[in-house]
Amino acid sequence: MDDEHAPLIEDLTRRRGVVLLLGASDTGKTTFARQLMAAAIAAGKRVAFVDADISESTVGPPTCVGLKWVNDPADLDDLATADQLQFVGSIKVNGLVLQQVVATAALVDQARSEVDLVVVDTCDTISGVAGQTLKYHKTELTRPEVIVALQRGEELAPIVGMLRRFFGADVEEAVVSSKIVSATPHERTADRAKHFAAELAPPLQPWRVRSTVFAPTLPAGMDPARLDSMLVGLQDGSGATLGLGVLREEDGILRVLTNHGEGMRGLRLGSMRIELDTFDVTPVRLRDVMFGL
Repeated sequence: MDDEHAPLIEDLTRRRGVVLLLGASDTGKTTFARQLMAAAIAAGKRVAFVDADISESTVGPPTCVGLKWVNDPADLDDLATADQLQFVGSIKVNGLVLQQVVATAALVDQARSEVDLVVVDTCDTISGVAGQTLKYHKTELTRPEVIVALQRGEELAPIVGMLRRFFGADVEEAVVSSKIVSATPHERTADRAKHFAAELAPPLQPWRVRSTVFAPTLPAGMDPARLDSMLVGLQDGSGATLGLGVLREEDGILRVLTNHGEGMRGLRLGSMRIELDTFDVTPVRLRDVMFGL
């Protein structure tokens, strides 16, 4: 455990409820989360981890918010396997604040009634209107007892001030550990591709799909070729996400390539295309895809 954070982690293990972690890129949120969960398990607490970092995912694939039940130390070595997923549909928050907040709140609500401590990791969007709006509404709907703000200097000062003003959570400011090593953009892209590769590992099964199974609903007469290579979330009919898939169009017929076809009731359209040979992603606007704007 980092010496800088040991007193705070010790204090948090004595509490109950939701702990929301905030910080920019390379501030050690996930490392802090692991250390906190390990300490809580050692103290006999029941723990859940909600990973809301849709770009650099720890639990489940990118583009999803993931829930992991952490019952013993072995679970900390298998965080990548999610127990529950909620699809957001992009690795970028801009334009998807609603989807991000709703997905996170749904999993936090599910976990809150089952465990003593819910640890919530978040994405690194902290600046500007998008960052403040996301953090405001995420705090509003997840109702954390404690917010931990990991920062260099005063970079989180606007968000910390806002959250203290509008909410009753205890906001703890913490320095970034000296042991944190920054990742390069290339390393981030490669790590994301690795997670997509695990989720979309061959052999993917092709499932023919009708135009009526999508959310949002496809406009009448839409050319299905416009959906080729679009990322989708496979839904089970009860609000949960089974996993990811990629659409393929051939001769006017749409199929979804996926490892999660069993139990599929509907498809949620993402806001990006993905290449299955390289896992390169291209952001798109659904309005443009649907209406050809």
